[in-house]
Amino acid sequence: MAARAGSLVAAVLAHSGRLDKEDLGTRIGRLSRRVEELKGEVCATINKRYSEFLPSAQSAEELASQVEGLCSSIDLLKAGIETEVQRDLNVAVAEFTELKQQLERDTLVLSILKKLQEFDIAIKEYNTALMERKYVAAAQHLETARSSLKLLESRKGFELKILKALGTELTVQTQNMLYHLGEEWQKLAVWKLPPSKESGSLESVVHSELHLHTVSSKEEEIAGPPVASVLQAFAVLGELHTKLKIFGQLLLKHILKPLILYPSLQPCTEEQSDVFILRFKSEEPSLDHSSPMEVFDKIKLIFEVLHKYLLNVPLEQPVADKKGCGVTLAELLGDMIWEELSDCLIQNCLVNSIPTNSSKLEQYIEVIKSTEEFEKALKNMQFLKGDTTDLLKYARNVNCHFANKKCQDVIVAARNLMTSEIHNTVKITPDSCVALPRLPDPGAGDQSKMSKASELLHNDMVNLENKTKLSQYTFSLPTCRISSSVEKLMELAYQTLLEATSSTDQCCIQLFYSVRNIFQLFYDVVPTYHKENLQKLPQLAAIHHNNCMYIAHHLLTLGHQFRYRLTSILCDGAATFVDMVPGFRRLGMECFLAQMRVQKGEILERLSSARNFSNMDDEENYCAANKAIRQVLHQLKRLGKVWQDVLPVNVYCKAMGTLLNTALTEIVTRIAALEDISAEDADRLYSLCRTMVEEGPQVFTPLPEDDKNKKYQEEVPVYVQKWMTFKELMIILQANLQEIVDQWADGKGPLAAEFSAAEVKSLIRALFQNTERRAAALAKIK
Repeated sequence: MAARAGSLVAAVLAHSGRLDKEDLGTRIGRLSRRVEELKGEVCATINKRYSEFLPSAQSAEELASQVEGLCSSIDLLKAGIETEVQRDLNVAVAEFTELKQQLERDTLVLSILKKLQEFDIAIKEYNTALMERKYVAAAQHLETARSSLKLLESRKGFELKILKALGTELTVQTQNMLYHLGEEWQKLAVWKLPPSKESGSLESVVHSELHLHTVSSKEEEIAGPPVASVLQAFAVLGELHTKLKIFGQLLLKHILKPLILYPSLQPCTEEQSDVFILRFKSEEPSLDHSSPMEVFDKIKLIFEVLHKYLLNVPLEQPVADKKGCGVTLAELLGDMIWEELSDCLIQNCLVNSIPTNSSKLEQYIEVIKSTEEFEKALKNMQFLKGDTTDLLKYARNVNCHFANKKCQDVIVAARNLMTSEIHNTVKITPDSCVALPRLPDPGAGDQSKMSKASELLHNDMVNLENKTKLSQYTFSLPTCRISSSVEKLMELAYQTLLEATSSTDQCCIQLFYSVRNIFQLFYDVVPTYHKENLQKLPQLAAIHHNNCMYIAHHLLTLGHQFRYRLTSILCDGAATFVDMVPGFRRLGMECFLAQMRVQKGEILERLSSARNFSNMDDEENYCAANKAIRQVLHQLKRLGKVWQDVLPVNVYCKAMGTLLNTALTEIVTRIAALEDISAEDADRLYSLCRTMVEEGPQVFTPLPEDDKNKKYQEEVPVYVQKWMTFKELMIILQANLQEIVDQWADGKGPLAAEFSAAEVKSLIRALFQNTERRAAALAKIK
């Protein structure tokens, strides 16, 4: 009866839901205790395995089965609780909330235990795969263990002491894996480099070899893992980029760049049973630079070998829901080295292949096609992506590069000429023909119209031509010597402009302004670079003067000669050099006038030692004056020799006349300023003056042939302004009073033309004593 009553109470309580809740609480309490116990056992097992290194495989498996049983029990309880809570939520919120929180904590603890279990399983499977040399699988298991460990470390509030041991274990196993992969990689690609410090030199490259390990499909199981397995394992571990970068740098340094830099270097291949050998030999090059086609063929051969034996490896295995593989190893290597390789090809190969003459531009199409084929081959081997690269863009933009290179070469050549020695000269005469290009007729296109017009003019023309014709040399440059470098510079300008006439519009404009830059560079560089020599050496100053006049002479017509042959943009008036003519003339004149001032200063300095030509009866004074005269004449003769056959005759005579006039003027001024001249003084002064008159004209030697110089020596009065004044002074020094008066001729004689009345009176007072005759003579000088 009591049992019945108990069962009846239980049925009533069950109907009300209270009994189930109490049973649930009891069961959850048991589960919680069991979870805590299990957690301790799992932690102990993990600790023994990874910290104390005790074998406990069987107990671990039992724990794993217990964990799975507890998981299923927890799932049933969770479902029951959620059903009960839904049925009677308002009544049991407070009670079930606590139970649910406790259950969530237990669930979290259990998930951590499952991650520990996953880590342990991943390490076991990794070891198995590594022993079997299944490197990809081993690497994937290591990554699984790493992800489990990261998840455990991210759980806040569950910092387990065992995690440090697990992290250490993972690091050790990762390094062990990388060591095995490194060993395999060293077997796959073996570099044999000479122990030379000058790596990358021709001699070093000739002794370098690259051995690529080859394994047939039948031998793979025996010989070891294939290339793909090793490289994919590196990729999974995230170390492939580092390995490939090192390989790429070695490839660039010891193979690719030397093949571009050294035309004599040729790749050689040798295939053996289990290895492919790549080595190099040096042959005598036919040219200083290899053609782009030859370089592309060499580089292509290297990439074909690498693609066949090493790099044709997908980095991701195909998955069921994917159509193909991921990025290949070749593409990854291409991304790493292509930019540097492309720059080297451009700077050391394509730049040298740019034509230096516009007539060769059409032949450059072969280089463009070769570049396209080279890139296409690399894209087929997946070293390159589909986009057009800088290499091909550079090759296709040949017109711009040709113009830039041509302009650069022109400026460099011009500067080398400008900095060469000035004294190496050539003789320019009106008859001489400088090696300049023959220009086509500007109106060649209208030849028929021009011929008809000329016929009409010829038929109807009245002969208005003057019988007296100008010489054909009227507008020619006079005979002189110029620097050979300047002649070459002008030839360079003409050749560059001729090149511009057959170039594209843009190239034509660049070349035209490069020629203007040549002359502007001359204007700026030569006076500065040769400044010291131009100041010290009279001959160089004269040559520089001629150079500037020669350039100015050509600049007058240079633009006109090419005006109608250049692009239309320049034909509208921009194609001119006339604006530069005054500057060059001024540059030449200023340099020569500066030298003239130096020479004048030296003449006056020498004459200053003549002691004012006073007291010539004193032997010491006379010797000093005679020495000064001799020094001046020597200086003028020396100048006459260094300027001989250099300056144009008219410039030469004017220059020598000016310097001789300076000396005569100084002598006249000094003698005219004397207050007392004795008869002996007058004789000695006359002797000194006679020396100047006799030897002065001899400094006029503009031509090497002595017989031709007599003409200019006789024309001294034309070039020496004070020559007649000086001769009149000599007459006064030897004349008596009546002769002086006769020479004056009431202000109409030759003496009056050269001296003023005051100067003549002063000389009379100095030469003659104060007598009635002197007074009468002075009275007539007015």
